[in-house]
Amino acid sequence: MENFIQSFGGIAIALLGAAMAAALACSGSAKGTGIAGEACAGLISEDPSKFGKAMILQVIPGTQGLYGFVIWFLAFNKITGYGGAIDIATGMQILAACMPIAIGGLISAAAQGRVAAASINILAKKPDHWSKGMVFCITVEFYAILCLLASIMMLNAIA
Repeated sequence: MENFIQSFGGIAIALLGAAMAAALACSGSAKGTGIAGEACAGLISEDPSKFGKAMILQVIPGTQGLYGFVIWFLAFNKITGYGGAIDIATGMQILAACMPIAIGGLISAAAQGRVAAASINILAKKPDHWSKGMVFCITVEFYAILCLLASIMMLNAIA
């Protein structure tokens, strides 16, 4: 049993980290784009001419899912670079490196979805000021980008 854990434990832990980066960040994006999409649907039912601007606001919380997928890709490439022979310590390092975007993507995408929904209200009431809502969304995006950079830097530091 100990031999089995030593042989496959590291790769299993590393794959768990990669999977969590993609799954949690994408789950946050699904929630965030869903929240914003509900607000968009209400606005578009009243004024279909605002579809383009509303769609831009709805898509913004989807970027965290993309960031999670980028980290999944980088982690998976690192895992396959070892040829399947990853010790538990390296597996734990890869898991830890995937956590910033996994957790940060989950939380920031949902928060950004709420901000995007509020920004859609700006678009509904004061269409000329809709770009102010974009600034609010970008403020949340900044923290997702920091999480992405943290995960990239941590993955790159693993020998």
